[in-house]
Amino acid sequence: MGLLIRNGRIITASDDYVADVYAEGETITRIEPSIDPGSLPPGVETIDARGKYVFPGFIDPHVHIHLPFMGTNAIDDHASASRAALAGGTTSVIEMICPGPTDEPMDAFAEWKSRAEAGAAVDYSFHMSVVRFDESAQAQFRRIVEQEGIPSFKVFLAYKGALDLGDEDLFGALSLARKLGVIVTAHCENAEAIDAMQRRLLAEGKTGPEWHEPSRPISVEADGVHHLATMAELTGAHIYTVHTSCEPAVRAAVDARLRGVNIWIEAVLPHLVLDKSAAERPDFEGAKYVMSPPLREKRHQDVLWAGLSGRTISTIGTDHAPFNFNGQKDMGRDAFTKIPNGIPSIQERPALVYTYGVRTGRIDQHTFVDACSTQAARLFGMYPRKGDIRVGADADLVVWDPDFEGKISKETSLSAVDYNAFEGWFVHGRASVVTVRGQIQARDGAFVGTEGRGRMIPREPTHF
Repeated sequence: MGLLIRNGRIITASDDYVADVYAEGETITRIEPSIDPGSLPPGVETIDARGKYVFPGFIDPHVHIHLPFMGTNAIDDHASASRAALAGGTTSVIEMICPGPTDEPMDAFAEWKSRAEAGAAVDYSFHMSVVRFDESAQAQFRRIVEQEGIPSFKVFLAYKGALDLGDEDLFGALSLARKLGVIVTAHCENAEAIDAMQRRLLAEGKTGPEWHEPSRPISVEADGVHHLATMAELTGAHIYTVHTSCEPAVRAAVDARLRGVNIWIEAVLPHLVLDKSAAERPDFEGAKYVMSPPLREKRHQDVLWAGLSGRTISTIGTDHAPFNFNGQKDMGRDAFTKIPNGIPSIQERPALVYTYGVRTGRIDQHTFVDACSTQAARLFGMYPRKGDIRVGADADLVVWDPDFEGKISKETSLSAVDYNAFEGWFVHGRASVVTVRGQIQARDGAFVGTEGRGRMIPREPTHF
């Protein structure tokens, strides 16, 4: 059955115009000033988007759904995470595969993929984490890139003894990535420094969630970006700094770019709208806001928004990592180092960026689309199939109601997590209709689609 969206104001990363969009067979086949419904086959579903915007489906380039972490596992599955994503307007996600240091990469890939196939209602792909780099692992990484269509790695310069990669292996992973045309996404901190700081603070009796940020200050993150960029400069690898949270880290990336390093910067929603005072809330409430890198002083938000406005920062993700407050986050009541990291936000990202970015004048609507959709598609080998509204693209579309006013709450969240980090926050604008490859999957904050309909997105290496 075809889908016709009429009278909407189409806004992409570069264009702004009023037109009708027609999709048939999962792709956009016509974009015209006016399409006569009588010229279309019987049974076409028609949506009147008069007074509304039509955006390309949003892409979240950084999510955790199946995530073993600190002896527990993230509480969402792909069905609940998809429902939440779609309710907010996100139609594609890239999930981090995070195996342990003794796991086989191919086994991890197969596990993550099978879980997504079972329940995802959004389209999806993966970043393959490199947590070991022996000869066997290297052969598996080649297969994952060349045969499975996963041309992006993830490396950690944090989590000593669990996920961190030593310099010899980091150099090797970046060298392999350069040969394969893979972009390397990276969590940039300093695992050794963090470990030392955590031990000191705990020895001093500083155990609450408010001490999480002091254990991994901005200097540690900036050092991690500089270190990664040095390795990329030596190897020629293309790199992408995930969840970049503060001015020194952004400056380190920009300095590297000026030296000729192929580096892109990601911001995530929590760092744009929350500050470190959230993690300092009393009675252990701050544990809800523990993530890494941590929430920072409010002044860093201005740097991130300015970086987005000037396109120095390319993308906005979430680092969605949903752990329940009761039964998971509270494992760290006696030591902040045992609090599972993550601030769930896969549903809230588009509305909060629109409300506190676009409507405040910090970014324009083209930047909103570019940072929340198009740049992720371009960087990770999905463009122009994803991230744009054009004939031949997948019919991933968001009809956006700019006049909607409401409040965020746990009651309206479709994630399985037992709290909402943005409880009571005001939003102005939301996704009214959301389609994935021409099928309506969400309406006005409710999931109305088909679980398991999501498909893995085939991607080609482009970063040679």
